[in-house]
Amino acid sequence: MRRPALYSSSSRARHGLSGSGSDASDAEATAPQSAPHERRLIERFSSQPLYLLWSVIGLLALLLTISISLTLRPAARLLTQGDINAAVLQTLETTTLPSPALKAYKAIIPSVVRVVGQGKDRNGKPNPERSVGTGVVIVDKGVILTNLHVVQDTETIRVTFVDGLESTATIIGVQPENDLAVLQAHTIPDDLAAATMRSTADLAPGDQVLVVGYPFGIGPSASSGVISGLQRSFRSLDDKQMMTNLIQFDAAANPGNSGGPLVTMDGEVIGIVTAILNPNQQRTFIGIGFAVPIENAASAVGMPPF
Repeated sequence: MRRPALYSSSSRARHGLSGSGSDASDAEATAPQSAPHERRLIERFSSQPLYLLWSVIGLLALLLTISISLTLRPAARLLTQGDINAAVLQTLETTTLPSPALKAYKAIIPSVVRVVGQGKDRNGKPNPERSVGTGVVIVDKGVILTNLHVVQDTETIRVTFVDGLESTATIIGVQPENDLAVLQAHTIPDDLAAATMRSTADLAPGDQVLVVGYPFGIGPSASSGVISGLQRSFRSLDDKQMMTNLIQFDAAANPGNSGGPLVTMDGEVIGIVTAILNPNQQRTFIGIGFAVPIENAASAVGMPPF
């Protein structure tokens, strides 16, 4: 049986070419032809050495330009101490800095309280104010230092914190020889801050100090001055008490400042204001005040000395 014909995939078979025609035509028809993209690739590689040469020349020119630019650029001038001093001086002349007294006030004011001692009226009710003074929180649980003469012989003690919260308080300790009393407030603010206390060992006359309190019940009020002397003595007007080892200061203090803090310019407590010198018995400030050193005040509440 005759097999069916097999068809080739060559172009000659697809076009049904016969055996007629010259062999040269067949050879030309079957000769491979270079595609256009192949010719471009061949031309590109034939010129590659020249291309690389120009690339190297361009790179060298760029590096030379950068080198010349860096060489010609002036070197940065080093800062001298004179430049620094001039800059600091300009800053001081053009910037308003807060005063040391303001820094001290902001540090101590969260711990300052108004202290009122109340007596009984004719009907036996503890309403009238018998005394007004100042206190300072030294333990954030509501432990307050003040003067004994502010709260002595009172029926009720009320304290007002800087945020306006009022509370009754109880005397939990006294130190009569230094006119000190320790109070415990019954209600305290959630964020109550205790003052920072500082040793008086290195104090000297001329050191700046601040007094914060409620003179004549007005406040909180602040006054600044300096330490006038150390280890001073003071005798009360009624000649009943003599206190020694006091800090003398010239920051204004008046009735109502009693029991308030005497602080450094860092807002650290170095004493408790206790008296003012009144040779004319007018109970007004004439330039000399006294404070109990904080070492003595801290011992009134059983706190260890510095």
